[in-house]
Amino acid sequence: MDKPGRRRSGGRSSRVAARQASAADALVTHIDRGIPYFDVLNEEALALIEHNAETVLEEIGIDFKDAPDALALWRNAGAVIEGERVRPPRGLCRELLKTAPKEFTQHARNPARSTIIGGDRTVLAPAYGSPFVRDLDRGRRYATIEDFRNFVKLTYINQGLHHSGGTVCEPVDLPVNKRHFDMVYSHIKYSDKPFMGSVTHPERAQDTVDMAKIVFGDAFVQDHCVTTSLINVNSPMTFDATMLGSARVYAENNQATIISPFILAGAMSPVTVAGTLTQILAEALAGMAYTQLVRPGAPVIFGTFASAISMQSGAPTFGTPEPSLVLLGAASLARRLGIPFRSGGGLCASKVADAQAAYESANTLQAAAFAGVNFMLHTAGWLEGGLVMSYEKFVMDADQANMIAVFLKGIDLSENGQAMDALREIGPGAHFLGATHTQNNFEKAFYRSTMADNNSFEQWQEDGALDAEKRANMRWKAQLNDYEAPPLDVAIDEALLEFMARRKSASADQDY
Repeated sequence: MDKPGRRRSGGRSSRVAARQASAADALVTHIDRGIPYFDVLNEEALALIEHNAETVLEEIGIDFKDAPDALALWRNAGAVIEGERVRPPRGLCRELLKTAPKEFTQHARNPARSTIIGGDRTVLAPAYGSPFVRDLDRGRRYATIEDFRNFVKLTYINQGLHHSGGTVCEPVDLPVNKRHFDMVYSHIKYSDKPFMGSVTHPERAQDTVDMAKIVFGDAFVQDHCVTTSLINVNSPMTFDATMLGSARVYAENNQATIISPFILAGAMSPVTVAGTLTQILAEALAGMAYTQLVRPGAPVIFGTFASAISMQSGAPTFGTPEPSLVLLGAASLARRLGIPFRSGGGLCASKVADAQAAYESANTLQAAAFAGVNFMLHTAGWLEGGLVMSYEKFVMDADQANMIAVFLKGIDLSENGQAMDALREIGPGAHFLGATHTQNNFEKAFYRSTMADNNSFEQWQEDGALDAEKRANMRWKAQLNDYEAPPLDVAIDEALLEFMARRKSASADQDY
């Protein structure tokens, strides 16, 4: 259907419709892994780190700040409590985690979009949390709710991203205490993929759950996961009241949380890979076990965000070897626990979508692919250490997401994949362009990048000599121009808007 006020030629409308129909036919909700995991630690090394993490829990402990309810749960479970310090005895956290599911379905409002997190699967989601956005036309600026909606739409359009994500950028034009309504509503309204909830205050987490109940129904939400939300550890070894309160709300309502130590090694953890892995495991064990104290069986994901700092300037660095080793090691530890794992993404420190951004992002994306990450946050759009969500880099990264899917599927060893008929038909000294096998397979034979220019120099020059960032600028604009929202039941939409209006009117605007 044409949008109001816009005229389209019949040919262009037909092409848009064909593309959308093709996208619907090719709907993919996750990647099924077809290649082995890459382990950087052997059994002895993994056991050593697990032993050391238990020592950290038992002897050093984890602070649960301003959370008397959490301390009471830990005390009843047998942990030693000193002030706000929790020291779980060796093995307690692992015992509590026996109730956590090894994998779970996150339901989307469109059942065809529901995904499974865990096992031999990978789910890709966009970047998260940037207060700024950037594009070639307007440069770097504070994000608005319009930008937020745009990135939700772009995530919906790009089939290589299976999950709508959460705070795809921070809409700073809205009051701090109310913007979560518009963000959650945007995920529901402009996409029908699974989404993440608000964690900036326990009440906002509850608002997310209540909005989900309007969409899915109260009973369904209590029995099924419909949100997955990010709970960051205030590393080193501290959980604050905001994160704990939000985690409790989601766990009580049977909704998934990602317990993620947030590490910049050298500042928030030791400077060594093994020391950082030890701390990550201890923090994650404590946080994940807490969700099971709140509600046994609540879905939870072992998360980690690990990078390093420059020992010269103190600035965060990305795409370097040590964080990749941490990521690979943490993935192995998560598999031994039998808990889904989150990490990875297109992380970089570059200020623009340039070669530095590409190299650093590729290093993290590839490490995550080899590691077996189940939920990859920050897959698309990340710039400037996460401060910026880039329109151009988003569509570049979405192209990489499609490539990850092809790579993780592994090698086709079917009769067609073996291609013995082609080898027999052509024989020595000829080419395969005219082979029957080639003719039958050429349309899907190799991945065709949506962003790379593989033309001759002369053709590239004739087409405007555009670099990748300029091509990406054209692509995201074309995608938004062709966007059409998935249908949303009118009664549900009205109920959501009424709920938001009522809740917003209950308090004054706040900018903190």
